[in-house]
Amino acid sequence: MSGKIVATRGMRDFLPTEKAWRERVLAVLRETYTSLGFMELETPALEPIGRLQSGQGGENEKMIFQVMRRGLAPQEAILPGDAADLGLRYDLTLPLTRYFATHQAELPNVFRAFQTGPVWRAERPQKGRFRQFNQVDIDILGESSFSAEVEILATAWSAVTKLGLDKDSTVLINDRRFLRDLMRAAGIDGDKQDSAFITLDKLEKIGQEAVIKELVTHEIASDSQAQSLVAAVASISAVDLQADTKTLEVSGLQTELPLYDLGEIAAQVGKICPDIKIKFTPTLVRGMGYYTGPIFEVSHTASGSSICGGGRYDGVVGRWLGRDVPAVGFSFGFERIVDLVSLPEVGENLKVALAYQKPQEALAALGLRQGLLQEGAQSAGLLKAPRKISAGFFAQAAELGYNRLLLPSKYLAVAAQECPDFAALLGEARVLEQ
Repeated sequence: MSGKIVATRGMRDFLPTEKAWRERVLAVLRETYTSLGFMELETPALEPIGRLQSGQGGENEKMIFQVMRRGLAPQEAILPGDAADLGLRYDLTLPLTRYFATHQAELPNVFRAFQTGPVWRAERPQKGRFRQFNQVDIDILGESSFSAEVEILATAWSAVTKLGLDKDSTVLINDRRFLRDLMRAAGIDGDKQDSAFITLDKLEKIGQEAVIKELVTHEIASDSQAQSLVAAVASISAVDLQADTKTLEVSGLQTELPLYDLGEIAAQVGKICPDIKIKFTPTLVRGMGYYTGPIFEVSHTASGSSICGGGRYDGVVGRWLGRDVPAVGFSFGFERIVDLVSLPEVGENLKVALAYQKPQEALAALGLRQGLLQEGAQSAGLLKAPRKISAGFFAQAAELGYNRLLLPSKYLAVAAQECPDFAALLGEARVLEQ
């Protein structure tokens, strides 16, 4: 075998120190959400392929990692679409709605759910995009009033604040119903509206002229319709939402459109979170096809895209139950925030490595671990040393997350004592530079 051995393209390994940091960030989210009444659950990585391809995942349904059926004969002629019966989940929302449909009798009528875990999308890997990545979701199922949106946004902002991201973050909000009303007012037919959404979502990235050209080229709208739509969006982008903002005058289209509950949602969230910044964003679409009402994202000045987002998706659970269940969700793009997060320094935690070379040294070290932990060390692990201990070995120990190191010369005699002085032993440990 030749060449460098690396992880599968689009997937990553994490060194112990990286893993520890990721777990610390996740712990903040978990503590925040569970302390505010969200119950943690877990769902399988695999779902039936038909369920994943139910038409609610938008473009993500084209990126499902499919699992071939067991027992297929090697020489059997079979169409690719008939070869798979399972697929890896592409998000956590669809598995959650299936979970709710399965366990509804055992859950509260209004269920506040928290879920985290890896998801998979078979897309082309590039900077910031991976084939396996983690999501952290909260959802409220069973509450039809806009109090669910208020609670989701207030809870999410609490997490944003605890992660130290609040000063440079802004909540963008819109409503899918308003978008459809806007499209109708511009003369864009219902069967073309989803395509128009996708193009409109690019407005800030590619500019007005490019959006107009794409709408016309793809026969989504006529030139006059495209011109009117883009002009209308530009004219309402600076609207400041207030509690009494019920409608919006769209002068470019000579019409007045309802804003549904957006004004009240923004006002109520502002009361709960006085420092939050909320911006009405008429170009906000959100990619999933299942959103039915208010939608939101959180932008951060240091990120090229949103760091989290969600919205109302009232129709998804009904696919499994045969009756609609109101639902609102919010998801952190964990990979996007983990390098942006700033957490306060914590008091030094003693993480001790006991170096050994010979079997008897390892046995002696094993006998000391529990005493070191009881004396105050957060962790005490064994680390095999090379025959010649050099500065590189101490650097490796630090890279593995240890900040103290005990050589056999320091602990062998102590291990033989009937009542070892573990406090003194910790004092003998070599301090490692992090």
